[in-house]
Amino acid sequence: MLNAIVEQGTPGVIAQVKDARGTAGTAGTAGSGERWNGRAGVRDLTTGQPRTAHERFRVASVTKPFTATVLLRLEAMGELSLNDSVEKWLPGVVRGEDYRPRNITVRHLLNHTSGIFDYNMDEGFRAQYAGGEFDKNRLHRWTPEDLVSIALAHPANFQPEQGSRPGRPGKWDYSDTNYILAGMIIEKVTGRSYKKAVERLVIKPLKLRGTTVPELSPKVPGPHARHYSTLFDESPDAKVRDVTEFSPTVAFAAGELISTVGDVNTFMSELLSGRLLPEAQQRELLDAVHVDGDKGHGGPDDVYGLGIRHFKLKEGCWAWGHGGMVPGSATRTVATPDGRQVLTMNRNGDWGEQALEDAAVEAEFCKS
Repeated sequence: MLNAIVEQGTPGVIAQVKDARGTAGTAGTAGSGERWNGRAGVRDLTTGQPRTAHERFRVASVTKPFTATVLLRLEAMGELSLNDSVEKWLPGVVRGEDYRPRNITVRHLLNHTSGIFDYNMDEGFRAQYAGGEFDKNRLHRWTPEDLVSIALAHPANFQPEQGSRPGRPGKWDYSDTNYILAGMIIEKVTGRSYKKAVERLVIKPLKLRGTTVPELSPKVPGPHARHYSTLFDESPDAKVRDVTEFSPTVAFAAGELISTVGDVNTFMSELLSGRLLPEAQQRELLDAVHVDGDKGHGGPDDVYGLGIRHFKLKEGCWAWGHGGMVPGSATRTVATPDGRQVLTMNRNGDWGEQALEDAAVEAEFCKS
């Protein structure tokens, strides 16, 4: 499956499987103990160097389960409640047509039932990163308030009381704005930066040595592959550009983290095993709502918890995880409910059929 992804045109892809038996994977790749590493293609189109499983990359929206975990740990510490309103922590921030911030809770943000417009869907914003415009804007520093303002210039998609509930389907819309606001709440509650909160509550306890919160730095720490993008050009002859360096402020708590397949596997394994959160918060994490449509790196039959999605891979085969894409990097992490089997994969290109990535996940989790 990894070879098929590269044959379709992706420069390179890496994957790591962690399982309880240490027997995942087969021909042509190296494994030891409980981990199996797979790779295909190159890390650099100029030098032709092959990709390796130790590389760092932008994990994009796989940042969201990290952000949700920080808020859940803060709740466990008594610092806030998921039922707190956005207005309580960010007074005056959410203002605009049809928005009622006293009715929008932290929980609504984390499971995408707030109805707040997704700033990434704003045509003017997207145009700043399309084609040749990317180089003009790649180092632009956005504040979280800037990104929220772009979203609030649009009316609400729906009111939170219309949102999907566990066991009761309703409206749902995957919105990066939700996680920008979540990051702002983390900073307000802790009195420290989002970076410090993620380091203190997730990265350091789990010893994730390859994981960083870049804040303002446009660079990806080495070792890393070059990140390549067609920048929203879907034509067959789209120009492939090196987009490795750009300001991560464009994604903040919705998608700025940099990590490795091994670190993401460790995080997902610890999270789903219940070793990272107390029992009450673990139940909240997995108390999932029905999605409405297929937005957000999944399918219409999925359900979504707090920063984590339950993917229907095929009939009778489900797994928890998340997907993410930023210019030049596409990541998927998927795990069994007990966290004992987990797969994380990364492509250093943001084009190609989603079906091939899905097939790679199915090859690991839907064998029988």
